[in-house]
Amino acid sequence: MKKILIIVLVLGVLGAGGWALKGKLSKPVRPDSVSVKAAEAPIEQTVEATGSVAPYHRVEIKAAIGGRIEKLLVKEGDRVSQGQIIAWMSSTDRAAIIDAARAQGPDELKKWEDAYKPTPIIAPLPGIIILNNVVEGQTVDSSVVIYAMSDILIVVAQVDESDIGRIRLGMPSRITLDSYPDKKDQAKVFDILYEGKNVSNVIQYQVKIKLDQLPPYFRSQMTANISFILKRKDKALLVPAGALRDKDGVKQVLTPSPEPGGKDVWREVKTGIENDISVEIVSGLVAGDTVLIRQARYVPQSAAANSPLAMGGGKPSGPSGQAPRGGGGGGGGR
Repeated sequence: MKKILIIVLVLGVLGAGGWALKGKLSKPVRPDSVSVKAAEAPIEQTVEATGSVAPYHRVEIKAAIGGRIEKLLVKEGDRVSQGQIIAWMSSTDRAAIIDAARAQGPDELKKWEDAYKPTPIIAPLPGIIILNNVVEGQTVDSSVVIYAMSDILIVVAQVDESDIGRIRLGMPSRITLDSYPDKKDQAKVFDILYEGKNVSNVIQYQVKIKLDQLPPYFRSQMTANISFILKRKDKALLVPAGALRDKDGVKQVLTPSPEPGGKDVWREVKTGIENDISVEIVSGLVAGDTVLIRQARYVPQSAAANSPLAMGGGKPSGPSGQAPRGGGGGGGGR
């Protein structure tokens, strides 16, 4: 009885092993690669930079004379027009006379207030109050800043010397603030400064960017991340950048063999816009074609629905709807 039981167990083990081996041999796997389908989605090539929100023209408003602030008429964030009275102050002499008259009663106070008018503080240009530096009743001299104001808020980007040659006036840009990472605002380059600055042994140039529409949450000195959009296409046939190889100046992608069990085929393609994540295929593939990527070169990307390229439109699909971070690749357009 014991021999029969041992024989049954041995046959069972051999049978299970044979079943597993058969399943393994019949399963068509490529352990060294993953397959991705070419798909249509937006793509863009960018130069990335950091910077900050700053006034285009910042003006500090000071008193022309020493004295006392009597009345503040505007606050931070208020928009004012040129020539508008934004505060009243008394000279040192007037403040002393008014204080003495106040001690003698309301009639005497009114008499001197009518006879000795306060001095107005005037807005020198149209814009927004960005700083209120005093309070009513405070004594000031001509060195004290009462208000600071700006005509408009812009973004000033610091661009490395290696990238400045690719920036052009009027170039579209995308602004993302550290304070509001989920908001992306459109802007355009309007000035590129001629003088660079040495920052940690890297020459940087300031690039000024004006927003298409200034959002209410922008504040001076906020840190900004800027994507200068060199090239963009809303609908392009894309494959992951890791799918391509360059052999003797010819771009190729690896495609599955048309014959079952056959050898995979390197197919020549022509490319367009490239970035760190995706490459546009101009010819050599059609939407839905499968390409193989060696696993050592494959880095899974987040869902295309989270891509900044999906702003204001439908959700992109396919292998990469994402914009590059840290600079774009060097591919050319059509």
